[in-house]
Amino acid sequence: MSKRVLAIDLGASSGRAIIGQYESGRIALKEIHRFSNDPVILGGTMYWDVLRLFYEIKQSLILSKEYGRLDSIAVDTWGVDFGLIDKSGRLLENPVHYRDGRTAGMIKQSSELIDKGELYRLTGNQIMEINTAFQLLSLSRQRPELLERADKLLLMPDLFAYFLCGKVFAERSIASTTQLYDQEKKDWAYPVADKFGVSRLLPQIVDSGTAVGMLSDEICKELDITPCEVIAVCGHDTQSAEVSVPAKEKDFAFLSSGTWSLLGTELDKPLINESSAALNITNEQGYAGKTSFLKNIIGLWLIQESRRQWIRQGEEYSFAELERLAKEAEPFYCFIDPDAPEFTPAGDIPTRIREYCKRTGQKEPTSVGAIMRCIYESLALKYRAAISELEECTGKKFGTLYVIGGGTKDKFLSALTASACGIRVSSGPVEATALGNIAVQLIHHGEIKDITEARAAIALSEEISVFTPENTADWDKAYERFSKVTKKG
Repeated sequence: MSKRVLAIDLGASSGRAIIGQYESGRIALKEIHRFSNDPVILGGTMYWDVLRLFYEIKQSLILSKEYGRLDSIAVDTWGVDFGLIDKSGRLLENPVHYRDGRTAGMIKQSSELIDKGELYRLTGNQIMEINTAFQLLSLSRQRPELLERADKLLLMPDLFAYFLCGKVFAERSIASTTQLYDQEKKDWAYPVADKFGVSRLLPQIVDSGTAVGMLSDEICKELDITPCEVIAVCGHDTQSAEVSVPAKEKDFAFLSSGTWSLLGTELDKPLINESSAALNITNEQGYAGKTSFLKNIIGLWLIQESRRQWIRQGEEYSFAELERLAKEAEPFYCFIDPDAPEFTPAGDIPTRIREYCKRTGQKEPTSVGAIMRCIYESLALKYRAAISELEECTGKKFGTLYVIGGGTKDKFLSALTASACGIRVSSGPVEATALGNIAVQLIHHGEIKDITEARAAIALSEEISVFTPENTADWDKAYERFSKVTKKG
């Protein structure tokens, strides 16, 4: 009887519970529960709705009984966010969402503690205000009494695992997103943590794929379920997704496409030098000792938040309709830098796009289709810039870009990316994060030998589409314009 495992994947807008099994060289998936993952704003602070999410995880466990006994469960989320527990093991308050405004100005304030260049050298992380280190700095400046009461910091997937089994730990991939992790020593960057005054909060680090405990007796009794192992898979969803890249070659580029676009490559060791620092490329720990060398780019957030804005204005559009309108709009009309700071917060993205275009001397997009076309083409051109930077730093030349994750449902974006980058695009699997989560659990159970065998199984488990470049001369001209516009912006 093959092992049966449960992946809990908490994404930017929804959470999913998916059962996986290894059968005939493939990984079979069964989604058993889907629920919204909505932050809650209270008193001017944006929080994770962590107790409701844990309730939904419990519901997933109840629903899993219909499919037979589970052998293990594992949780993945996005990076950087955390909860604080006290010496009694109690959660002090709901974790705060990275899109909250509390980190504004923290990079500048951190320079009082440590030079920006030294911070990058010690951690290898892209300097972003959302990073855990800057969230903690905001607490030390604004709410020091909360930090004084805290005993340990638990990153979000580790917090949910703690709720499930009572064990305190930090899984390696999620720890490496914090700007408090030493990529070279593969341990906490204590010189940085000491300067931020948070070393005592950092728990022991465990490798991805470690069994950290058993589902608690309390939960098993409450839900009337049998115990199963709790596995610390790659808790950072990007690293779980990277396990799913269906590449056979050693040197490949991948794009994990969702609310964020994570475009990178897999290295045997961290790459931290003047070039990577100047280009603000991040190093993160992947599965089996690998390093993810990647760029964080704002992704489908621009489309998701624009759609929410239009709905608030009474204009109902499906994502398919928005894609159609983009296809029908005039190409190369205007461009934005997706990573411009005004596009990170929630709010009126369409108006901000028009203002950006006006500020940079371009024609303003007035229709929904024109705004969507601007987003699509700007993302594709941003990917081209990122690939160029990766090739510059690594000395590698990539022949294929492997696009994985929910963004692969958008075939138009994959086609534009192939043409903009002048590169073959392999698109799929859609369920990359859940597949990676499940694959690591199955490797732990001995069902799958290693990551090579896992990637081969995943390549057979979901449909893969291939796109080739078209109209490359037009895209070369567009890239020249894009580069000039983004420098102005």
